[in-house]
Amino acid sequence: MNPITTEPVLPRDALATFAAALQQTIAERFPDAPSAPIEFEAPRRPEFGDFATNAAFSLTRAAKRPPQDIAALLVTGVTEREPKLRELFSEITPTAGFINLRLTPPVWQAVVAQILRDGSNFGQAQKQNKRVSLEFGSANPTGPLVVVQGRTCSIGATLANAMRYCGYDVFVEWIINDAGGQLDTLGRSLYARYRQRFEPDFPFPEEGYPGDYLLPLARLIAERDGRKWIDADESEWLPYFAQFGRDMLVGEQMRTVQRFGVHYDLWQSEKELHDSGLIKVGLQRLIDAGHTYEQDGALFFKATEFGDDKDRVLVRRDGRPTYFANDVAYHYEKLRRADKVVDVLGPDHHGYIGRLKGLAEALGYSRDHLEVLIAQQITLMRGNEVVSMSKRAGDIITLDEIIDEVGVDAARFFFIMLAPESPLTFDLELAKEQTNENPVYYVQYGHARIASVFKNADCVDLEAARGARLQRLNNPTEIALIRRLADMPDTIKNVVEHLAPHRLTRYARDIAADFHQFYHECRILVEDRDERLARLALCISTQTVLAGVLDMIGVSAPESM
Repeated sequence: MNPITTEPVLPRDALATFAAALQQTIAERFPDAPSAPIEFEAPRRPEFGDFATNAAFSLTRAAKRPPQDIAALLVTGVTEREPKLRELFSEITPTAGFINLRLTPPVWQAVVAQILRDGSNFGQAQKQNKRVSLEFGSANPTGPLVVVQGRTCSIGATLANAMRYCGYDVFVEWIINDAGGQLDTLGRSLYARYRQRFEPDFPFPEEGYPGDYLLPLARLIAERDGRKWIDADESEWLPYFAQFGRDMLVGEQMRTVQRFGVHYDLWQSEKELHDSGLIKVGLQRLIDAGHTYEQDGALFFKATEFGDDKDRVLVRRDGRPTYFANDVAYHYEKLRRADKVVDVLGPDHHGYIGRLKGLAEALGYSRDHLEVLIAQQITLMRGNEVVSMSKRAGDIITLDEIIDEVGVDAARFFFIMLAPESPLTFDLELAKEQTNENPVYYVQYGHARIASVFKNADCVDLEAARGARLQRLNNPTEIALIRRLADMPDTIKNVVEHLAPHRLTRYARDIAADFHQFYHECRILVEDRDERLARLALCISTQTVLAGVLDMIGVSAPESM
C-alpha cells in the first residue's frame, strides 16, 4: 500500500494513490485478468464527479460479470484496502460500470499552494534533452506577408512556446524560397515597374507580381540609378532586380514577423543550400541508399516505394535540381540535427504530408520523426461582408494591414482559435469590439479584473495572501476555478502531442469564464481576513496561469482595459 501522508496532496498524486490501490485490488480479486494501466478522464457531467475510470469494463471477460457489479466490487475492495483514501476523495462511486471520483477540497487547495510557490514556472516539465526543429511561416520572397503567414506564424510560435514549456529544446526556422524561377519573375516584375516610371506604357509581364508593393522598390532604384538600366541587356538587369527585390522583401518580411512578436533562430536561404553543396549531400544520401534511378537523363527518387503517388524528379535532364531536391537537402539537414522535425505549411500542401514522411524514411529516419501540419485557408470578414483577396490580381491584404487594423493581440488570438486543419473565418469587426463577444477582449478583461481587485486590496494583505491558509476555499465556484487552473500542465501537453494550439485559446476562455463566475458569486475583499486572504491567493494563482497562457499564445496580459 502507498501510505498517505498529512502533507498537502495534489490531484495527480491522489489519483496515482488510487490507481495503485485499484491495481492491487484487481490483482487480488481477478488474478486471471490481463494487467492494464489505470486511466482517468473527466466525466461528461460534473455531477458525476471530478474524474472517472472505466477499469471495470476491461475485466468483464475474466470476471464474467456486468461492469457495474465489477465496479462495485472494486470500490469495496479499494476502500477496504486503503481507508485513508476517504481523506482524498469525498466520493468513490460505482456508476453504470464506471468508478466516479470526487476529490476533497484540501486536494484542490494544494493546487493553489503549488501555483503560489512555483509562480510562472507552474507545471513546467524538466528538460527532455530532445531537440525539435520547427519550421513555419516560410513564404516566397516575392511579396509582403499575408494572412496565410499570419496564421502559420501564430500556430508555429504558439507551438514553440508550448514545446519549451514541456521541456523541449526548440529551434525555430524559416526557409527562404529563393532558388526557383519565382525570383526571375520577381526581377522582371520589378524591372517593369522601374521602366514604367520613365515609360508609363511599358508592358507588365503577364505572369508577373502585380501588387503595388513593388512601386516603392522601383522608385528607390530609379532615384539611385536613374535611367541606367533602360538600355541594358536582360542578362545584366535581371540578376540585379531579382536580388534587390529579394533582399528588400525578405527584409520587410523579417520586420513584419518581429512586429508580430515572432522570433526565428534561422532564416535559411535555399540558394545557400545550393552554394554550400548541401543539395549534393542530400541527393547523395538517397543515391547511396539505392532510392534513386536515372531515366531520360534525369535523376528520380523512388517515391512510390514510400507511399507517394508517383516518383519525383530530383535533377532535371539539364542538370538543374528541382524544388523537391531542395526539400531533400533541407529536411536531411533538419533530421540530422533534431530529434523531431515539424513543418507547418499553408493550404494546398496536403500532398506533402505523405511525401515528406516518405522522404524521412528514405533518408534513414522513422516516418514519425517528421510531422507535417497543414494550416487551412482563411476567409476575412468585416461583419457580414467578405473581404476579397487575390494575390494574382494584386488584391492582397497584408499581415501588416491586419496588425494595423486589429492589433497584434487580437490577430495572434484569432489566427489560432480553430484547429489548424479547419478553415478559419476571421471577423475583423469582431476582433476590434470591446465587448465580451470578442473572445480575446473577454480573456484579457479577466486578467484586468484581477488586477483591479489587487488595486483595491491592502498591500499587506496581498503579501500575506501568498502564504495564506487555504481551507476556506470550498465554494463550488472556487473549486471549479481551481480545477481549471490545475488543468494547465495537461492542456499544454495535449497541445504539443496533438499539434493543437487552438486548445490554448479555448483554455484561456474557460479560465476567464470560471473566474468571472467566481467573481460574481464570491465577494473577494470580505471582512473575514482568513477568507479574504484565501480568495486573494486564488486570484493571484488565476492571474499567474492566465498570464502564462496568454504569453504562450503571444497575447499581452493588460492590467486595465
